[in-house]
Amino acid sequence: MDLVIDLQHSEDDFILACVRNEKWAQKKLYEDYYGSMLPLCMRYTNNKDDALDVMHEGFIKIFKNISKYKSGTSLSSWIRRIMVNTAIDYYRKISRRRTEDLDAVYDISSDEPDAVSKMSAQEIIDSLQSLTPAYRTVFNLYVIEGYPHKEIAEILNITESTSRSNLVKARSKLKNILLAKSRINEE
Repeated sequence: MDLVIDLQHSEDDFILACVRNEKWAQKKLYEDYYGSMLPLCMRYTNNKDDALDVMHEGFIKIFKNISKYKSGTSLSSWIRRIMVNTAIDYYRKISRRRTEDLDAVYDISSDEPDAVSKMSAQEIIDSLQSLTPAYRTVFNLYVIEGYPHKEIAEILNITESTSRSNLVKARSKLKNILLAKSRINEE
């Protein structure tokens, strides 16, 4: 006898259990997404403690708004979007508005070997965390999340040129940090 499981029905039941605040469902959702959401949050923060705070705040928002999730859409994309928005809220809370001068922007090119390919994921995250919050946030939104400069400017309440400037400076600083770490590892 074959048993057929209706996966859509199963997801709907799971979401309804989360809406009803059933602890087993909330725990399962948290455990299933913890591993992929923590690195996302770490890219936006200075350290693991701050990343955990952002992630936990994100899960609180997820549990409060799970009833707004539309069945049939990607649950992981919906959760990721909430986490990114929570990280942006964190950035807004800690940042002081600063407009960077475009005169300092310069073209970046190098014949140096690829330092990133020799590094661990943790070393790269540590390097990202050493950037200023403004640079780190623009870098993450543009390079990792794929937002255009116009949308980044709206989200962070800055100009598009500031977004572009911060991205160029973030790449430059990140390049220097990664090259320095690569040299240290070679010694």
